[in-house]
This record gives sequence, C-alpha cells and structure tokens, in this order.
Amino acid sequence: MVGKGEVTIAPRYWAVWRSEVKLHAEKLIHGLSFGLSETGPRASRIGIDLVHVPRIQESLREFGERFQSKLFTDAEVAYANESPAHRNERFAARFAAKEAAIKALSLSEAGVDWKDIEVVRRDDGSCELALQGKAREAADALRIHRVLVCLSHDGEYAAAMVAAMSDT
Repeated sequence: MVGKGEVTIAPRYWAVWRSEVKLHAEKLIHGLSFGLSETGPRASRIGIDLVHVPRIQESLREFGERFQSKLFTDAEVAYANESPAHRNERFAARFAAKEAAIKALSLSEAGVDWKDIEVVRRDDGSCELALQGKAREAADALRIHRVLVCLSHDGEYAAAMVAAMSDT
C-alpha cells in the first residue's frame, strides 16, 4: 500500500524483482526542481501541452495567413514554411509551446498576445522561449529569469514542455 505523499513505480518487466520501488513525492519533486545543485537556478513552474497536428493543418488550410500572423511571429512563420514537408508539425509544436508557457506562467486570464511568446531556434537546433509584453511582465513578477522549452512531434501529435527557471 502506498502512503500519503508517496509515488509508486512498479517495474513492469522485472519478473525477478517482485518488489515495488517507492519514492516519496516530495523527494521526487525536490530532485526534479533542484537537480544536482541546491544553489543554482531551478524550475519553479512547469507547463506541458499536446496538439493534434491535423487540427493545426485544418486551421492553416481554412484561415491561411490570417491564422499564421495572429499566432506566430515572422521568424516562426519563416521557419515553419521553409520546409513544406514539416510545416504542419512545426506550427503545431510552436502552438504547443505557447500553450505550455501560458500554463507554466498562469497566463490563461491575462490576455496575452500569442506573439508575446516566441519559440526561438538557435543555430545548434535547440529552442528557447523569448517573452515580450504581458508574458514578460508576468515572468518578471514571478522572478522567472529564463524559460526553457522542449518540442517534439511524431505522427499526428506535437508536444511541448516549458520549464520556467528562477533563482528564488
């Protein structure tokens, strides 16, 4: 039986081991938040989102450039459109990142412009989020100094996870 505040991870294929591995939830959360260093920056807020790519594809087909210009910055549109074969997935992953950021920063009622949250692709292929306007103001109020993003897409789904980093 799992006690209050504990998470149980049952090894599925470890037939030799009949026991369950129990982790105290607070220790698990602490480890995820602080990583290896107790003094460095840590994820103080996390958001995740999953997008059905055909939904974005339909919006692109139905609303075209109006859809793109309302939700995405010029740089995001240029990147997504430079590969027609991956266009829908790229837009879907960026949409997921914006939704995940809204969740991580509790912005759902703030009236944030979609373009205030931008997925910036670095030269090495990794991405990070740049915040402007109300999104930046909210992050500053939460003492968030960096917002990390992880994007993924496979088949009909695109996903993003956002970690808002703080020193406090």
